[in-house]
This record gives sequence, C-alpha cells and structure tokens, in this order.
Amino acid sequence: MTELEHYISSYFGVAQPEDLNAISQFFRQETLKKGDFFLETGKGCNKLSFIQSGMLRIYLQTEDKEVTQWISTKGYFVTDLAGFVFEAPARWTIQALSDVELFTINRSDYVKIGQLIPKWNELEKLFIARCFVILEDRIFTHLSMTAEERYNFFFENNKELFNQVPLQYIASMLGMTPETFSRIRKKQLNG
Repeated sequence: MTELEHYISSYFGVAQPEDLNAISQFFRQETLKKGDFFLETGKGCNKLSFIQSGMLRIYLQTEDKEVTQWISTKGYFVTDLAGFVFEAPARWTIQALSDVELFTINRSDYVKIGQLIPKWNELEKLFIARCFVILEDRIFTHLSMTAEERYNFFFENNKELFNQVPLQYIASMLGMTPETFSRIRKKQLNG
C-alpha cells in the first residue's frame, strides 16, 4: 500500500486494493514553498490534499487579529471543507509554514469517484462524520478545560510543533492570548 493509499484508507475507510488504486490515480503531487498559499479566504476551494511532508496553518484574519484554527502536518488532510463540499467562498486562509509536499485531488475528479466506487457515498458520509467528531472534540476541550489543561493536552499530543511553529499560532489555536500562553509555558518549563 502506498503512502497515499494509506491516507485514503484511513480517512475514507476504503479497503479494497482495486478501489484504493482507482482513487489514488486522481491525486497529483503538489509542492508549496514556505509562505505560499494553498488557499485564501474568499476564494473558491476546489481541492483537497493529504500532507506528505511539511506544515500548513489554517487561519482567519479578523479586523483586529489573526485566529489560527489548526496547524496541519504530515498525514492530515487539508481543505476548507465547507468551500470544497458546498462550492462556497473559503472561510479560511491556508498557508505553508514550511516547504510542503501534498497529494492533491481537484473537486471535479473527487466527484468522479462516486461514479467509480459504488460504496463511495457511504464512505464519504463516514469521512464527514469523522470531521464533525474531531470538531466536537475540539469544542469540548475548549469548553471543559482550563487554559492550562488545554495547553498540557495539546503539548502532550503535539510536542514537535512547539519547536517548529511560532508560539503565537499555537496560543491562538488554543484560544489564549500570547501572554497567557507564555505564562503557562514558563510555569510548565520551570515546573
């Protein structure tokens, strides 16, 4: 199984080798340089990608600040899901934090998968449901944990990001001011 086929299998639940091969034929390798944009707010989102290497930041610029929604790394998929599925203008800007290699499928080829794979509608529904579960988990942690608990939880699951990503992005993603984040970080390091 190729790396791409593994991603397709893990996110969409496709198990048959012939189906994995057929779907993977629609993906193309794409490279972004550090600072390049995968997508910008307000533009059409016509692609979905799996990250083979590198990091992408998903964020929104408000009137007075940038809000980081997520940092995507190797093995994750990336798109503006509402824009991709409903063909609406993208809500998020997605920018490369490092050089990035992607496996990318465009929307028209993605739609063709449904004609090739009889179970695709069921598999796609499970994929979208998994996306919602991840979102629910993130909302739950924001509502039920203190800032320090969110910091500790994120740190335990994403230690490598703390040395690779500007810390204000992580603070924003965790719903903290840079000052609160810095205070908690200092406490943890001296702890």
